[in-house]
Amino acid sequence: MSWFLGTGGAATRRFCMSENLSQLIEHTVQIAWNYLERTGQISDPAFTGRFLSTTVEEMVRNGEHRRLMLTNRAITAFERRSNKAAA
Repeated sequence: MSWFLGTGGAATRRFCMSENLSQLIEHTVQIAWNYLERTGQISDPAFTGRFLSTTVEEMVRNGEHRRLMLTNRAITAFERRSNKAAA
C-alpha cells in the first residue's frame, strides 16, 4: 500500500490499489465470514460461503470495488436473507 502526501503540507492522500479483483473478492468474503462467525450467524458453512461469494462477485461485476462497502453489503444481504428464512 502506498500513500501520496501532497506538497505544501496538504493532507491529501490517495490509495494505490495493488490487489487484483480475485484477491479483492477473496479478502472481502473472508472479512464478512469472520464477522458472521464471531457473531454466531453461520449455521450452514457451505451455504454461507456460496452466498457470500456470489453476492460479492455480483457487486464487483456491477462496478463496486470498495472493500468496506462490499463487506458491509454482503453481511447485510446475508442477515436479511437469514431473517426472512426465520420468519
